[in-house]
Amino acid sequence: MFKRIALFIGTNIAVLAVLSIAIQLLGLEEVLRGTGSQLNVQGLLILSAVIGFAGSFISLFVSKFAAKMTMGAKVIENPSNALESWLVGTVQRQAQQANIGMPEVAVYDSPEPNAFATGWNRNNSLVAVSTGLLQNMKKEEVEAVLAHEVTHVANGDMVTLALIQGVVNTFVIFLSRLVGHFVDKVLLRNEGHYGPGYYLTSIVAQIVFGILASTIVMWFSRQREFRADAGGAQLAGRQNMIDALARLDNMSRGKNQLPEQLSAMGISGGVGQGLKRLFMSHPPISERIDALQRTV
Repeated sequence: MFKRIALFIGTNIAVLAVLSIAIQLLGLEEVLRGTGSQLNVQGLLILSAVIGFAGSFISLFVSKFAAKMTMGAKVIENPSNALESWLVGTVQRQAQQANIGMPEVAVYDSPEPNAFATGWNRNNSLVAVSTGLLQNMKKEEVEAVLAHEVTHVANGDMVTLALIQGVVNTFVIFLSRLVGHFVDKVLLRNEGHYGPGYYLTSIVAQIVFGILASTIVMWFSRQREFRADAGGAQLAGRQNMIDALARLDNMSRGKNQLPEQLSAMGISGGVGQGLKRLFMSHPPISERIDALQRTV
């Protein structure tokens, strides 16, 4: 995990450095100085990165606790029946195969068949399944769902998504403030403290850039679902993974009742067409099944 973080941080520093150089080459700072602006572009870039990554990583570090509280997930510490023993034993076996630490295993009360994995560390994670999933799926299908979630943990998907979110947060904050400053100081020629034009423009720009940036995050989220399906197929059998997805598709009917902050972590996602597809955290299940069927 730490190698992954170091690689992303190194990449992001390089991106920020390139952006800083590009700003200088384009003469943006000179344009601003010509208007009497004292904006420190590099300082704004660094501050944007601090704010952008701070929010993303705080969400990551509290994700497991928040998931338990939000969903009312009850961790199985001492199995009280055969089903709980089977759940814990299955996750333990899959975790050993995936070479990760044993996740906490939890069950939450919901009629919707779904499951999710979360946690800031591949050796300190949570795998949770709904009562609806346990009641309506065969054991082989539940095993495939668990394998899908264990693969998410093994792939470090929670950390990766947090890092990607941090990157886009940085650029959303930076660009929106830059646009606001440009409108206030260059177009409106406000020579004093920031006026209403800066704040109004910054807010509007942040909303617009945030919407555009979310499509990037969702694209990465959809790609990791294909990888988790492939990993689940390796751990639990390709046909079991296909059967589990088909069952989920029939039962969920494109609905996803997980809270927004956990929807990207669940195995079952919504269905969208046209522009709505850009904001989907999961590919349509039919596409996921097709991808599995094409693998040899």
